[in-house]
Amino acid sequence: MESHGRDEGKGPVLHIVVVGFHHKKGCQVEFSYPPLMPDEGHDSSLLPEEWRYLPFLALPDGAHNYQEDTVFFHLPPLSGDGKCVYGVSCYRQIEAKALKVRQADVTRETVQKSVCVLCRVPLYGLLQAKLQLITHAYFEEKDFSQISILKELYDHMNGSLGGSALDGSQVYLGLSARDLILHFRHKVLILFKLILLEKKVLFYISPVSRLVGALMTVLSLFPGMMEHGLVDSSHYKPRSSVSEELPLKESVSGGEEFVSVSVSDVAEGTPPPAGDSGHSTEGNHLLKPPASASPASASPVSSESDWETLDPGVLEEGGPKESPEKEEELLDAFDSQPGVPITVQPQAAASQGGVTQGLVSGLEEDQYGLPLAVFTKGYLCLPYMALQQHHLLSDVAVRGFVAGATNILFRQQRHLSDAVIEVEDAQIQIQDPELRKTLSLTTADLRFADYLVKHVTDNRDDVFLDGTGWEGGDEWIRAQFTLYLHSLLSSTLQPDSDRLLADFGVPFITAWKITHSFRVWSSNKHVAMSSITPGHPFHGQYSVADVKLRLSHSVQNSERGKKLGNAMMTTSRSMVQTGKAVGHTVGGALNSAKSAMSSWFSTLAHPALATGPEVSEPTTETKP
Repeated sequence: MESHGRDEGKGPVLHIVVVGFHHKKGCQVEFSYPPLMPDEGHDSSLLPEEWRYLPFLALPDGAHNYQEDTVFFHLPPLSGDGKCVYGVSCYRQIEAKALKVRQADVTRETVQKSVCVLCRVPLYGLLQAKLQLITHAYFEEKDFSQISILKELYDHMNGSLGGSALDGSQVYLGLSARDLILHFRHKVLILFKLILLEKKVLFYISPVSRLVGALMTVLSLFPGMMEHGLVDSSHYKPRSSVSEELPLKESVSGGEEFVSVSVSDVAEGTPPPAGDSGHSTEGNHLLKPPASASPASASPVSSESDWETLDPGVLEEGGPKESPEKEEELLDAFDSQPGVPITVQPQAAASQGGVTQGLVSGLEEDQYGLPLAVFTKGYLCLPYMALQQHHLLSDVAVRGFVAGATNILFRQQRHLSDAVIEVEDAQIQIQDPELRKTLSLTTADLRFADYLVKHVTDNRDDVFLDGTGWEGGDEWIRAQFTLYLHSLLSSTLQPDSDRLLADFGVPFITAWKITHSFRVWSSNKHVAMSSITPGHPFHGQYSVADVKLRLSHSVQNSERGKKLGNAMMTTSRSMVQTGKAVGHTVGGALNSAKSAMSSWFSTLAHPALATGPEVSEPTTETKP
């Protein structure tokens, strides 16, 4: 492993840090081993300028509402050629009267502290498991001057992790893909495609442990991303140093290059930007959009039926209606080869072999060119974002981000993000209707997502599985997403790629091909891709099952569908209560009426009305 800038240690763990809340000074570093500043002592509160946000990340906003919590966070490197520093913090609070040794500056009823590990490798779950035990023991001492246990932790972690190589069993510890599927269900694929588009994505929930767990689990679905794809994900400057990089005019000009290209621009023939702000000019000639992204090929003949790409206005009264000829044509398409099952055998992720340094991305890549260079060149990954980092949302040097927040101010300022993920309710809120259309799942996508949900749901009570088995387990889920991404990339290399890529969604493919990560990937040849079968893994003829799947998905995720469903449930409960009150005879009649209403509801939710609005428009909130 490379040596980290200003630290002379050779192990993966750089520092053990204790952050406390001072009644006058706020959050501050109280102890660090080795010292964060080489010329200072262990008890110095001074910080390197690049790590000025460390106290606010280690001791999260609103921590006093919880007895204990865990935070994952990223820090920028201390040297120009350094890599992301991965932080794990365990927070606890204890009543001041329980302390054996109470220092003079303890004036509040409770004492709040976090013990955190700053590491070179992204072993979040493994570090968390060890750190929770040590934090518990440290607090049980009831004397925070006893720091020997923290020094022993530093030596132990470097001794046990020093010679180990990164592998899935370590990196994915504590990140349950099964729980993610059970919670978000079909929307997990929307999250996957949203990050591929390199948009500004904000996750929101409290406490922090749930936030960082959900966010990092989504990233773990991308092959190689956790192991090698986050090394450049935290290259940002603290606010006081932003103006030192570029003059304001030049910064704004560079920032516009990141965000000025839209899907409509490509459709109208507007060329994508010549380069990204902050990119070196060397190798830029390799990052031109491929010929398949040209306007002439931006609208291939889609294999999707027209009912998949209807305008969202059809759900409103007075919207466009399907003609009888179109409905008859659709029914013919649905009934074609009804006896042919659509199945895909689960496949393990192919052996990636060794990794090599990517010529353009600068990341450690496998034979397939993965991980994709998503979190590079100003695209940040911040599992937890402190309120003091709020300026990064609108920083012209930041072209995008995947960030997590617990403060409601982040959620209320939706204009600073392309998508807000409400983890509690598993909602994806997007303001831009063009982006909502881009992320609408195709029939093949819905089959893939439904395949995952069914296998995870069917095995959820298997006591032997417990997230470690194969089919329906965490490893199996990640293998399916690896297959999906391999198939997507392989399809772009084929001569008839337009037909193959239509199953992934034409608007999505058009937007994806102008992203930085795709241009980097397509600029090099990856020999292992020749072994991947192109085309969507769930490509196939339409059937009645597809109609039911899309109907169910649309009703569950559209606003009008939810209202109709709630009205049905309310009416059903009223009928049952009335039946109990007036007797079985009338109750039987009411049940018949209930069945008739169910049929009426199904008629209302005709597939011709299904727009596939898997993502919702955000509700208007009053800003403080």
